[in-house]
Amino acid sequence: MVGDTELVTAAQAGDREAFDELVRRTYSDTFTLARRLTGNEEDARDVTQEAYLRAWRGIGKFRGEAQFSTWLYRITANAANTHLRRRRRLRADPLDEFNDPPEPRREVQPAEVVEAADLLDRVAAAIDMLPEKLRQVVVLRDVYGLSHEAIGEELGISVTAAKVRLHRARRKLHDAVYGPADAGGSESEEGSAHAV
Repeated sequence: MVGDTELVTAAQAGDREAFDELVRRTYSDTFTLARRLTGNEEDARDVTQEAYLRAWRGIGKFRGEAQFSTWLYRITANAANTHLRRRRRLRADPLDEFNDPPEPRREVQPAEVVEAADLLDRVAAAIDMLPEKLRQVVVLRDVYGLSHEAIGEELGISVTAAKVRLHRARRKLHDAVYGPADAGGSESEEGSAHAV
């Protein structure tokens, strides 16, 4: 099986079939990232298409300093950010979005598996409910492992803003999944980071 490095080299030489194979190998992860960043499948499809278009146009600039998938994550995050800014300008975001119903669970599963699946469902739903700017940071950091610096660069914010948004996103996720923690002091913290 041909490796990603060889496919990238061929794509850089103009081989469309090699690029198509890279798309096949990365599509599921790219679409999942776009879905998590945008909060819905329709926008995720648009972002995924735009990300691959940008990747094809920019493949010649890829220097192999990171994995192709990491480079593509960054392109996808940037495309999602652009798409969401454009969407905000054109129309107001809907107040509530419907999530897919949870997959039915078989009664034969052990209680621990059911409990873990339920927790994952609650975490996924909580991520979808985060405000856009918080959702982007927590997905890029906690799901895809990008550094604070890379997140700041991709979203056009400072490293400090990325850290503050991540902290706020994690706190909101914790409250949504496990219930609110001690509310003492949270008001002043919100006030100090209000502009972030």
